[in-house]
Amino acid sequence: MKAFVAALVLLCGDASAATHAHGPMRVNGPRIVNHLEALSEYGKNPQGGVSRIAYSDADRAGREYAIGLMKDAGLEVSIDTAGNLVGRRRGSDATLKPIVIGSHIDSVPEGGNYDGDVGSLSAIEIAQILSERHLTTHHPLQVIIFADEEGLMLGSTAIAAGLDLARLNSVSQSGKVVRDGIKFLGGDPDRIAEAKRAPGSIAAYLELHIEQGGLLERENLQIGVVEGIVGILDAEVTIEGFANHAGTTPMDQRHDALLSAARFTDKLNQIITAMPGRQVGTVGWLKAQPGAYNVVPGKVTLGMEVRDLDARKIENLYDQIRAAADAIGRLNGTSFHFEERAGSEPALTDPKLQTLIETSAKHLGFSTRLMPSGAGHDAQKMSKLGPIGMIFIPSVGGISHSPKEFSKPGDIENGANVLLETVLGLDRARDAY
Repeated sequence: MKAFVAALVLLCGDASAATHAHGPMRVNGPRIVNHLEALSEYGKNPQGGVSRIAYSDADRAGREYAIGLMKDAGLEVSIDTAGNLVGRRRGSDATLKPIVIGSHIDSVPEGGNYDGDVGSLSAIEIAQILSERHLTTHHPLQVIIFADEEGLMLGSTAIAAGLDLARLNSVSQSGKVVRDGIKFLGGDPDRIAEAKRAPGSIAAYLELHIEQGGLLERENLQIGVVEGIVGILDAEVTIEGFANHAGTTPMDQRHDALLSAARFTDKLNQIITAMPGRQVGTVGWLKAQPGAYNVVPGKVTLGMEVRDLDARKIENLYDQIRAAADAIGRLNGTSFHFEERAGSEPALTDPKLQTLIETSAKHLGFSTRLMPSGAGHDAQKMSKLGPIGMIFIPSVGGISHSPKEFSKPGDIENGANVLLETVLGLDRARDAY
């Protein structure tokens, strides 16, 4: 802990951890923006964003561009057996664990040019600026561009927990079976276990990301210090009623599955909003059967989710939602069946890294706030290997997963500089990690 405090003192004093013989060390912001513009050509769509879906031709082409940038930054680049791009930079002390930074560059269909890309290209810029300043960190440094983040975070899952046969044999968004997609990117699914790393094998993982929400912009703040990544509980809900003629069945004799679904959706919203906190709950899709104007719906299937930083709160809310569904079923003469889907557990960021990120940002003159991440990130998986920290920058309009997604060049540069100072501060606190 003493070494960690000493690192903070260095960051705050005249002998800044980011000061070099040639002056304060800062990233080249315009270079990051130029790289973002160049990357946006791979999978470019008519709407102005990208459709660089994992394991697609565009994904592979974008990764080849990133490999070139990584090599230009002096990184030793390899592709692990899960298809992750790994760039390594040696440290002066081979006994220390690596500091890992990075993100992803695959996108959702008709996505934007900033989600994942900002963190990935800023991480490469950190390696580039260290190389240009001829600075060797104490820790080894690794830049990882994870494969298939937008699917089920398969690249980071392979590193942190391993991929089972069911995942390898599932079909990805590109239409390829995952094992074939991994081969397509240069990985080796037959040796997938070799991608997995041991818990405690990294000093820390740091990720810069766009907020994907509008909180920082609304409050006119520059940097978000992420306190954790929310857990997600997904469930497919099947509501069984009785299909009957809409013209001849009296209202008081109906077993209307869609009416139960409507009441369930409203009740879920009531339950979520009745409890203090930042939890969210959503019914994201719904399908009524048989789906005709003149038939009372006999069956409805819908998808619901609950998100929060507290796993116990998620379970408590889910219990309330299921109890409410039972009551609605009794009222309407319908039945509810819940099938839980693959979700994720909350991942809290390391308190010392939160402090270091905030100190780094304030040393650079930026305003900050502590905030959760409502979206999933590779950091969530990497938390199984060591302490994690995340840095958010504003998203204009709070828009993400859209061609209209945008973060201002100045905000991108600010975030990259906070990442740089945090890496250097963490490196100086080597006894603490």
